Amino acid sequence: MLPDEFRRHAHQLADWMADYFEHVAQLPVTPELQPGDIRRRLPSAPPEEAEPFERLFADFKSIVLPGMTLWNHPGWFAYFPANNSPPSVLAEMLTATLGAQCMSWATSPAATELEQVVMEWLRQMIGLPDQFVGVIQDTASTATLVAVLCARERATAHRAGSTGLGATGALLTVYASTEAHSSVDKAVKLAGYGLEQLRRIPVDTAYAMQPEALARAIAADLAAGHVPACVVATVGTTSSTAIDPLPEIATICARHGIWLHLDAAYAGTAAILPELRRHFEGLEQADSFVFNPHKWMLVNFDCSAYFVRDPQTLLRTFEIAPEYLRTRQDAQVVNFRDWGIQLGRRFRALKLWFVIRSYGVEGLRRLVRNHIQLAQELASRIEATSNFELLAPVPFGLVCFRFRPPGVTASSAIDDANRELLARVNSTRRVHLTHTLLDGRYTIRMAIGQRQTQLKHVEEAWRLIQEAASGLYPLSGQDSGR
Repeated sequence: MLPDEFRRHAHQLADWMADYFEHVAQLPVTPELQPGDIRRRLPSAPPEEAEPFERLFADFKSIVLPGMTLWNHPGWFAYFPANNSPPSVLAEMLTATLGAQCMSWATSPAATELEQVVMEWLRQMIGLPDQFVGVIQDTASTATLVAVLCARERATAHRAGSTGLGATGALLTVYASTEAHSSVDKAVKLAGYGLEQLRRIPVDTAYAMQPEALARAIAADLAAGHVPACVVATVGTTSSTAIDPLPEIATICARHGIWLHLDAAYAGTAAILPELRRHFEGLEQADSFVFNPHKWMLVNFDCSAYFVRDPQTLLRTFEIAPEYLRTRQDAQVVNFRDWGIQLGRRFRALKLWFVIRSYGVEGLRRLVRNHIQLAQELASRIEATSNFELLAPVPFGLVCFRFRPPGVTASSAIDDANRELLARVNSTRRVHLTHTLLDGRYTIRMAIGQRQTQLKHVEEAWRLIQEAASGLYPLSGQDSGR
């Protein structure tokens, strides 16, 4: 493709992208497809000869787009948000154009130094103490693995060839609540601890870790000759956005020299709001902390902000310096290839820089405050009905609730009614919600956090929920949305 052809097609794509942002609300949130439908429309062998770009773009619009789930639709209330924004998309275009591999300072000085600057900006925005330094990882799952590996490094005291063994050959143990993300399990497996060394700590009625139970589990492991290496606490658990009691957990970790990692993949963005910093009290005592700007800060996937108190432990864990990677500047600069698992690194800092500058900290705060206000409005409407109930506190933008059919008391029947209700709501393809289990109860999750979501979209979702409930069981006028 010659430069003039590229220019023409790039303008065409930019026009399409702008139209998409403007009109995405008019599209269905989810595709109406069966497994294999897309593959059957694609050739089974690659083309022998070049095809014109016009044909590629036409196939994108007719085959690919109808098969996409639209995570940036204002009716997207599933899982957690995975936002983008025009400045972030434009930055990605520039990143792709430059095509840089940003593993070290020498391979792209601007990429390294810009990452240092924007991570310092983020540190200030969320109120972290200045002894923390940051690096961009791809996802929070990777960041958690990095933390678990660093914890192993510190606990093993450089025992040669060690995996899940402490300095004396004792087994290492890791602790997380029963509500912690599944990435903790994966990290414990990959880091060589063994899943049998992961202790799942009970939670309270708000689904937060019980520090007394954590202390007992650690004491039992010490008595058995194990070495407690890492505690993973959470602010904003995946199922319910529960908040683990960080001050108490941090005190326990400090008493025993245990690495404390805080997973706030979704909720961490809320720390930019001064009035919500109370949820992060104790964070300053953590050894590492992660949150995802690609969830709630308008930076498109992927961009995970990982902060560490002691970068030397990070370097001892990951630094490898073969001769072919050495440069004259190494003693003077940061080489982010040594701050995580990957050698090759994308220029993720550029889109974060574009977003923060385009919206400003106050603009981002307004966005987050609006989403939290919408969640509180929905929670109030649920509480005002007699046939719906909240199943968890609503500290951020996630609302967990269920339908209580009139006259139905059996738990299994209530669960079945909610499964059917969720299926009916999602079948409209106007909105999309997901579910979880809380205390064994089937729970509907409505995560409010998409960039374009407004009150009217939340009201439409609530109307669809009430209509689905009315279709299952006769409700009073109040609860049927009339």
